[in-house]
Amino acid sequence: MKIALLQLNPTVGDLPGNSALIASAARRAAGADLAVTSELALMGYPPRDLLLNADFVERSWLVLRDLAHDLADLSPILVGLAEPNPGEAGRPLFNSAALLREGKVERTFKKTLLPTYDVFDEDRYFEPTAESELLELGTTVLGISICEDIWNDRDQWLHRRYHTNPVQELVEAGAKAIINLSASPFTAGKQKHREAMLSHLAKKYRVPFFYVNQVGGNDDLVFDGRSSVFDGNGRLAARARGFEEDLIVADMANLVDRAAAIAKDDFTPESEIWRALVLGTRDYVHKCGFSEVLLGLSGGIDSSLVAAVAVSALGPQNVLGVLMPSPYTSPQSVQDAMALAHNLGIKTLTLNITDIMNSFDRELAKPFRGLPKDVTEENIQARIRGNLLMALSNKFGLVLLTTGNKSELAVGYCTIYGDMSGGLAVISDVPKTAVYRLAKWLNARGSEIIPDAVLHKAPTAELRFHQTDQDSLPPYEVLDDILERYIERHQSKEELFAQGFEKTMVERVLCLVKSAEFKRRQAAPGLKVTDRAFGSGWRMPVASRAW
Repeated sequence: MKIALLQLNPTVGDLPGNSALIASAARRAAGADLAVTSELALMGYPPRDLLLNADFVERSWLVLRDLAHDLADLSPILVGLAEPNPGEAGRPLFNSAALLREGKVERTFKKTLLPTYDVFDEDRYFEPTAESELLELGTTVLGISICEDIWNDRDQWLHRRYHTNPVQELVEAGAKAIINLSASPFTAGKQKHREAMLSHLAKKYRVPFFYVNQVGGNDDLVFDGRSSVFDGNGRLAARARGFEEDLIVADMANLVDRAAAIAKDDFTPESEIWRALVLGTRDYVHKCGFSEVLLGLSGGIDSSLVAAVAVSALGPQNVLGVLMPSPYTSPQSVQDAMALAHNLGIKTLTLNITDIMNSFDRELAKPFRGLPKDVTEENIQARIRGNLLMALSNKFGLVLLTTGNKSELAVGYCTIYGDMSGGLAVISDVPKTAVYRLAKWLNARGSEIIPDAVLHKAPTAELRFHQTDQDSLPPYEVLDDILERYIERHQSKEELFAQGFEKTMVERVLCLVKSAEFKRRQAAPGLKVTDRAFGSGWRMPVASRAW
């Protein structure tokens, strides 16, 4: 039996477009006995509160029936979508896979485990099933599962999230292979963990696993694809390409020695994060209906990396770099920004903000009389730049990319309505130290993209003379270590003290993280690449005394 895994890049809510994607891929897999899409593929994952719109769900089923009719001449296909719950109790929907065969929607298979952690909130919409969903296809019995259903084996998790193991139940019910429709978001290093888990499950239960994952960016989430097949001995038999659409067909009778079907990949963090940022930026811009972007070029490392990502995602002809020098901007910064633009081949525009700064000084001279200059004037500079960039964005229909990194966003070293203004925060989940690693990795791939001077000068916002980031923050190596332990590992102050971090530094950093929450609430969407980002999975209160 041949099973085709359709690794597609759906757009949330685009029912006709997603249906066309599925139909095209199904026809390319015409020789397979069964084709399988990813989770909620017809709707695009995650549809979020679109699922609360009954009309949207109803239309999806009309589109599904049309798709079944269009593919009536092909073998069966499993398509992910939300299914209305006809019962009077429970949530109004099921997260389901519909079996299309001979022009009809023959039956559905429902998801058992509903994640409610990090970016997931499926209990808001879906009712779980308690049934073991088996599909008899010819002489083969297949166990049908959806995403989270494979993530609860007691041998893999010290602290299980659920009190049932769908894989075990499917095998005990007679499944000879497991099919899993997934929409598993990317984080750096996750694929190795996925493959280890799938290998363990296949070997433990002595059945092949067919795992199909979504690919592409939808809002803050990036999906890396890498759909895969494991034989009953736990050996990897096939893997689809990462970060792009693909289709793989695997024969259950011949899953041995299929090295040619395993797509080459690079699991180094820099390669993975780079590809995720490029894909996420491209899809965010295009799926929002735009084609071009702009960003402020300061001559610093952050804007340099964001510009490089944008060029890789959209092409140099679709990227505008805007230089906005002030009296505090060094000639070296202007030179570095122009060198970067030359290396990338992008257009530039220079808008000097000195006169605008002076006009603010004049208007505020009376209310500010007798008060020293401080962060207020520094923030005015950032907001002038933000206003100019937003004006260009509005006038020319360009998406403004913000350039702040995760370290800055964590501690509030950024200006709300200033450098935080924009439509997409490309590197807001990339710590400062990782920004440097990515830039060096990028340059090492070929010719120099980011000027060497940018990599070696002290980071600075240049909002006053002789300013550096370390005037206000601990060294980034120390800051990022504290932030990673606190944000991603959930370590407490006391645990950080016990590990040797200076008490006053830890308390100050954690206080900054808490006090910057109001800024993060108003930040542009960012692309998630770590286990815990400041996006849809971060749900901290603003008014709080706990830290």
